[in-house]
Parts: sequence; structure tokens; C-alpha cells
Amino acid sequence: MATKIRLQRHGRKGYAFYQIVVADSRAPRDGKFIERIGSYNPNTNPATIDLNFERALYWLQVGAQPTDTTRNILSREGVCMKKHLLEGVKKGAFDEATAEAKYQAWLTNKQASIQSIKTKDAEDEKSAEKARLEAEKEVNKVIAEKVAKKKAELAAAKAETEKAAKAEETTGAATAPETPEASAE
Repeated sequence: MATKIRLQRHGRKGYAFYQIVVADSRAPRDGKFIERIGSYNPNTNPATIDLNFERALYWLQVGAQPTDTTRNILSREGVCMKKHLLEGVKKGAFDEATAEAKYQAWLTNKQASIQSIKTKDAEDEKSAEKARLEAEKEVNKVIAEKVAKKKAELAAAKAETEKAAKAEETTGAATAPETPEASAE
């Protein structure tokens, strides 16, 4: 029987997550499967992968063929690397201890690279937030300047109208004796 390691879709429309299963190659995508060996959720950042490493390695060793996406997942988790090293041990290229040392070195390097990516993403997010805050401060500064200018214009206009009203009062008081009644006498 030809077996495949594939993804089985679950979830709702627009928010899919997948089970990683071992199934007969003739079975439909969401049909019967032999064993569930993990899950894959691409909706999180970074994607969440829960994998039974030992069972995935076993199925690869007995000849199960992964699909393209599951091959990428298995490579990312180190299952393909471990299988490759165990094949080297079988062929006599090196011993079990050397294979384990190489695998641990690869795993350490992989974890360091993933951690650096997470750190870089966090720094990028902080710098974007800081830039957004600075841009908002600039916008608020421009708005505050406009409001202050408008208040100054209103205050100047009010002072001008008060000055004009006082000027009318003084000119009206000075011209009061020259009313037509006063000149008729």
C-alpha cells in the first residue's frame, strides 16, 4: 500500500487549519487516514506546528511520501534532516554519535535563526509604533498651530470690533453737540 503524509483541512471558510496525517495515497484529502501525527495552523504568526517527531520519522523511514507542503513542514521541524543522518549511519558514512551531534548542531542553529527572526520582527514592530507615534505628534502639532492661529485671529477681530465700538462712542460723543436740534437754535 502506498502511503502519503498529507494535510487534512479543518476549520471554517477563510480560517483553515490542518491536521498532518498519514493516509493511503488513494484516499481523498479529508477522508480516512491511518494515523494523525500533528497539526499545522497557518493563521498565527509564525505558523503553529505541533508534530509527533518520532512517528513522523518512523513513517518517512518506512516509505511514506510527504506532499510538498508537508515536506516543507517536516524539513522545518528537522524530521527530514534526522532521516538523512540516519540514512548516513545505515550506509556507514559515520556513527550514531556523530549523527546525533550533527543533528543537535543543526537544531541549535535553526533555533537561533528562528529567535533572531522573532527578535527582528519585534524590533520592527516597535520602530513602526514609534514612527506612527512621531507622525501623530507632528499632525497634532500642526493642528495645534492652526487652532492657535485661528484663536489669535478671533481675538484680533474681537479687539478690532471693540476698538471700533469705542471709537464710535468717542466720535459719537464729540459730534453730539452738532445735532440738528442744537444747530437750529
